[in-house]
Amino acid sequence: MPAIGLGDWSDIAQVRAALEINVLFLLGLLIAPLLTWILSNTRWGLMVRTVGDSSDAAEALGFSVNRVRSVATMTGGFLAGIGGAFLSLYYPGSWNEGLSSGQGLIAVALVVFARWKPMRCLYAALLFGGAGALGPALQSVGFSSGYYLFNAAPYLLTLILMVATCSPQRTLSGIPGELSITK
Repeated sequence: MPAIGLGDWSDIAQVRAALEINVLFLLGLLIAPLLTWILSNTRWGLMVRTVGDSSDAAEALGFSVNRVRSVATMTGGFLAGIGGAFLSLYYPGSWNEGLSSGQGLIAVALVVFARWKPMRCLYAALLFGGAGALGPALQSVGFSSGYYLFNAAPYLLTLILMVATCSPQRTLSGIPGELSITK
């Protein structure tokens, strides 16, 4: 998919390159509010939330728990596949071993940090993406001292946010009931 160049006004190549926005980024900006609306205002969203909170209640309402979970998992897998395809085909331009470099772990931490809310996930993804772009951005302008530390910024941010938000009162806030330890 072609990138949309928002930096054509500049004569500086680095600015033009930094302002190239991929269509998938814009699609992600649309999917988060759409998913929030679907989960809050539609029958399908009610089914997904009910199955996530209590499979017994979902069965009592006549929902097929396995079907809802399968469709929700396939939908999430489809979106993750699009992200993986972008990562391997567009981002570095080729596939190599260890390409994701722990970004899946960051994605799981992002969802926990965002308390399973799509819009919060979008904001957290922008925060983590900005932290991930810090190292290459600084290197592109000639700042190479501490480059490896800046590349570790997303992982450090993950640790800092998880420690800062982990308290007995907040640990399970927002978690779907079916994921709890005391089911």
